[in-house]
Formats: sequence, structure tokens, C-alpha cells
Amino acid sequence: MEKATVIGYIKDQPRALRDTLKNKDEFVAPFVEVFKKHNIKKVIFFGSGTSYNASIIAAHYFKQILGIDAVGHYPTVFKNYEKADWTGTLKKEEILCVGISQSGTSRSTVDVMESLRQQGHITLALTENVESEITKHVDNVVHLLCGKELTPPETRGYTVTVLTLYLWVVSAAKALGIYSEDEYNAAIADAEALANNFETIIEESEAWYETNKTTIVNSDRIYVLGYGVDFGSALEGMLKIGEMLRIPTLGYEIEEYSHGPTMSLNKRQTIFFIGSDEAEFERMLVFRQAFKKYTDRVHVITYKEIDKDDRDIVFSIKTNKYLAPIMYTIPLQFVAAKGAKDIGIDTNINPFKEPLAHIPEE
Repeated sequence: MEKATVIGYIKDQPRALRDTLKNKDEFVAPFVEVFKKHNIKKVIFFGSGTSYNASIIAAHYFKQILGIDAVGHYPTVFKNYEKADWTGTLKKEEILCVGISQSGTSRSTVDVMESLRQQGHITLALTENVESEITKHVDNVVHLLCGKELTPPETRGYTVTVLTLYLWVVSAAKALGIYSEDEYNAAIADAEALANNFETIIEESEAWYETNKTTIVNSDRIYVLGYGVDFGSALEGMLKIGEMLRIPTLGYEIEEYSHGPTMSLNKRQTIFFIGSDEAEFERMLVFRQAFKKYTDRVHVITYKEIDKDDRDIVFSIKTNKYLAPIMYTIPLQFVAAKGAKDIGIDTNINPFKEPLAHIPEE
């Protein structure tokens, strides 16, 4: 059997996304049933690492598409310092608490879900392993169809999770009458078109990395900047590069980066902009021109047409802004995985041995 690799999982994403769409009823129907049954008025998403980054996107989806209160939280911070409803105006059964854990063994997510269940809130786990520890601590379990990843960094799991959350929200929008049949069908058609053309995303991303790898892997520091729905993928890019390429990497909301961190900007630092069809797009281009005065290593990742150079990637495949985070994370996955390989790091090995983050599987 061929050894599993991160690059192999990256290149398997077109198949995984298509299979997820093909089997969407398996994870959409139980979610929508819970949502409708309990008249949900607020959703709180929990996760750590990749799952937290997906939670940030999920919260954006539910606010912008469904128009209900939603938030992504770090599990331990929430358990120790937060409440599901500080206003005291919502019934406990009107708040849905969703724990995302690909492995189902994230210690902090398991702990917060158990705490919330004991408080009487509706709890749901989204996990690849439906017999994992987290399933023992929630009311409802939904299967994440990404398949098990046998390497420490998760890549395929992120894109499948984001697609799953997108399918959840557009299906809930249809069920609640927020989306018409035509709007729902268009949302699904957009997802199918992206998945059916995802090999092109992979090919363009890998070619872009090969063109720019020399300066990227020789950076002193890397910044990943995003905004709106893409901020979660900026955080995911930061995480993946930090995990694999192991160059100091920071993720910022695009405007926030200009309030201080720019003071350290120099010619050996690399900046990745994730730019999508949101209000900040033109502002991003202004920042791009300003930052180029201090470093040549400024890259834009987008599907929108811009005055580009070889450092930028403008995908030939177009999609809607809610699906864009799925495609935008691919170039950063290649930076992380191929960059690590190019400088001699084995991403199959986790050098940190202490089992702090996860509950050991039996």
C-alpha cells in the first residue's frame, strides 16, 4: 500500500468534494431536521485548529445567509469565560451548539460539548469518526465525509468541512423559506461546478507555487491576510504553513494588519492576500501597492480579475464568494506541503510528542 502523504491528500480533494456533494443527504438531512425541530435562533460553532478556522466561516455563512446570530469560538475560552446567551432572552433549546472535530478526539471540543449538554443546550457533533469520543457527549452526530487522514496536518478535511457547512446553510435557507427553489438550485449548481473543475484549481495552484517557491521558502516571516468570508481561510493558511513549512507565520484581518505589524515589514517577508467579492476588495488592492514599496514578495490569491503579475494567482475557475474559501486555501496548502518537502521537512512526522490536544484513541 502506498504511503499516505499530505500532497496526496491535497490532490485527492477534487474526488473528495465530488463525493461529498454526491452523498450530501447523509449529512444535510439530519442537520436540517435538528434546525427545524428546535426553532434554532442562534448557532455556536466550536473547534480547534482547522476546525476552528472552519467555524469562523460557518458563523459568517449563518449570519449572512440565514440572518441569525452565529459565532465561532475556541472551546476552552468559551467553557471558562462565556455563556451561550448573555442576554437571557433565548431558551436553551433555541441555541444549537456544534462541535467540529475531524478525529472526534479534540480534548477541548469534547469538554465544551459535554458542558453545554449538561446545561440543557442542543448539541451536535460533526466528525469523520462517528464512533469517536465526541459522539458520547452530544445529542446529535453528523458524519463528516472527508475520510480519515493518516498524516498529522489536515488538508482534505478542511475543504470538505467548509463544503459541508455551505451545504448545511443553503439547505437550511431553503427549508426555512429564505432561499427560493431557484436560489437553492443555483447555490448547489455553483458547488457542483467548483467540484467538477477542482483539478484545475489544483493544477493552477501547484504551478503558481513552483513559480514562486524560491522566495517563499526563503522568507524570514510570512503573513496571510484576509477579510469577510475568507478570513477563516487566512487563518487556515497560517496554520498549515506554521505546521509544515515552519516559518514564523501570522494571519490577520486585512485592515488590522496595517495597525502596527507593518512597522516590521522588510524585503525578506512574504505577504499573501486572499481577495474575494466583498466590500474590502478595492481596499486590498490599495494595500497591495503600498506594501510592494517595502517587499517584492506580495501575492494575491483571487478569482477576480486584477492587474496581475507572476506572484499572483487569478483562478480561471470562477465561483460565488461563499465557496471561494475552498479554492483559496489550495495555494497555501501547496506552500505548506511542497515548501516543507523542498527544504527537507517530513510532514508525516509530528515532532511534538506530548498528547495535550487530543484524547488518545482506544
